Formats: sequence, C-alpha cells, structure tokens
Amino acid sequence: MSDKVIKKEELPNVLKTLKETHEVFVPVKEKDFYRFKVLEDENKVDLNFTNTRLSPKSLLFPQSERMFEYTLDEADEDAYVMKEPPKDYAPTVVVGMRPCDAKALRLVDVNFVNPEFKDPWWARRLESLTLIGLGCKEPCSTCFCTSVNCGPFNEEGLDVLLFDLGKNYMARAITEKGAQLLKLAGVSEDATSDLNKQAEESKAKAEKQISSHVPTDKLKEKKAIDLFDASFWDEVAFACLNCGTCTYLCPTCWCFDIQDEVNKKKGDRIRNWDSCMFPLFTLHASGHNPRSEKVQRVRQRFMHKLKYYLDKYDNGVACVGCGRCVKYCPVNIDIREVFKLMNEL
Repeated sequence: MSDKVIKKEELPNVLKTLKETHEVFVPVKEKDFYRFKVLEDENKVDLNFTNTRLSPKSLLFPQSERMFEYTLDEADEDAYVMKEPPKDYAPTVVVGMRPCDAKALRLVDVNFVNPEFKDPWWARRLESLTLIGLGCKEPCSTCFCTSVNCGPFNEEGLDVLLFDLGKNYMARAITEKGAQLLKLAGVSEDATSDLNKQAEESKAKAEKQISSHVPTDKLKEKKAIDLFDASFWDEVAFACLNCGTCTYLCPTCWCFDIQDEVNKKKGDRIRNWDSCMFPLFTLHASGHNPRSEKVQRVRQRFMHKLKYYLDKYDNGVACVGCGRCVKYCPVNIDIREVFKLMNEL
C-alpha cells in the first residue's frame, strides 16, 4: 500500500466525502481545551493541537451508558424483563487521533475482549471504527511514550497515519480498512520520495524531542508482594486528594460501576465510569472496605498499571506515556517518578 498525499486545502472536501457514509469525529477546541466531537463544519477543522484533554476512549466506552431498560408495570407482559435499548453502530471515522490514544485502545481491548468473555458493545463499536491518526510533530514536555512501547508516530491500532508536512498531509494506510477509506474519500495521489523522506525526518525529529523517559526493564522480574509492601507508598500517596482526575483522563483506565435508576415504573440499568481512587469503589455490602485508606487506593492504581497488567497479559505496562495524569494532577503526583521507584526497588 503506497503512501498518499492530501493537500491541506483539499482536506475539507475529503471530510465532506467521508460524512456521506460515516459519522466523523474530529478534535474541536472548547475554550482552552480540545475534545473529539461530531464533525459539523468541515471548513473549520483545526488539527493544530497537541492532544485532547480527554482521550477518545469514550467513543467506544461512554462515560455513562444505558445497558438495559425494564418496566415494573405488572400489566405489561414484559414486566421485569431486561431489554437492551437501541444502540448506534454506524460506520464511524475518528480523524486526528494521537498514536498514544490508538495504542491505548489496544491495551484496553484485552480487558473487554478476551478468551474468557467479550463485551459486545465495545467489540461492535471497535469493529465499526476507522481510526485516522495524526503524528505528533511537537510532543508535550510531559510525554514519555517512547519508553513504553509507543511513540509520536506509532502505528499500532491505527488504520491511517497522517504526517503533517506543511502544505500537505502524507497519509499512510496501515490496514486494508484504512486503504479502502482513503480510496472512498478520493485520496489517490501517491506520495513522492521527497515527501516520504520529509515524513521520516519529521518522525525522527519528534522522537528526539521527547525528553522524559521512564525505566521499565526490571518491572517484570519484580515480585508483586515486594512492590506491594514497598516503603515508598506513603510518600507517593501523601498529597493525593483521591479526586480521580488521573483515572478519568487516562486512556487505559476501564473501571466502571453498574447501577439501576428507577423512575415510577420504568427503570434503566446504567454503566458509569468509576475510579479506584474513590473510597466507595471497593466498599462491600457488609460495610467492609479492603481499601479504606488513601494509600491503599493510590498503590492499587500504580500496581495495576505497572505490575498486575504486565504480569497478567504480558503486553507491556498499561500506560502509553501520554502524560495527561502528569499534566493535570492538582497536587503534582508524577507517574514517571513512580516508574523509577518501582523499577529500581
């Protein structure tokens, strides 16, 4: 599959064509931040951003989702029967996803789809998605993706990767689905060898700009109980507010809670994002809470991402180095420092 060229002035026409057959999501600026929203005006798409505050994970795993609906009206023949409400699995294109967020979807996928069980909603949404990534020409100072099997132009999880080359985008089809999408959008001009050279130079330059690095080489060999009992957890957790910001921003967090909401005789079973940072997360019906202390919850967050996930799936750590938790933590807890503490214990 050869690389293609999209002139920047032609991008609105490409997006307009895609809108005819797909629901298209693009990064949209709201006040000081970007987030992915449905494309409304293809002439106002702004791809000059570093990263969205929230990852596009919510397109597959909504923050709040109706799983089932039911009625308590005994006059209804379907009383007390759980029924799945209609869901939209229309073909969808996400344009401008950063490579770290695409890699994160693959890390989360092993939780929702594996030999033991399969989340049908996640699986069907992922199947309906085509992901057009945008390489990071200028990574943030908090990024450390190259240390965790990722990178500013990493291709894993993407169908197409865009290289911003000034007046043009070079579009690299990574999967057959991506190649077919470019063909559908009318993108047919092959990239020249000069553009390919520019793209590779841009990739190499971006990788060199990443100044933050974390050690991971010894995590696999560590005994989980030794890390669990380490003396540094009190210091790591000291400033934590248990606000949950880190987990809600993280593209690889998947914790959720299920609850029923009833209004008169109609009810909904809803799945909501949850967080291991919250005291209620592990509260048992008996009143016992195995993680009643803040330090236990902070330890759980880092142990899961950097040790339990690694040991269970042998798929690297559950972190893509996007730096969101570093950037937005209100008390400056830095996962990069925790990497060092755990790796060098």
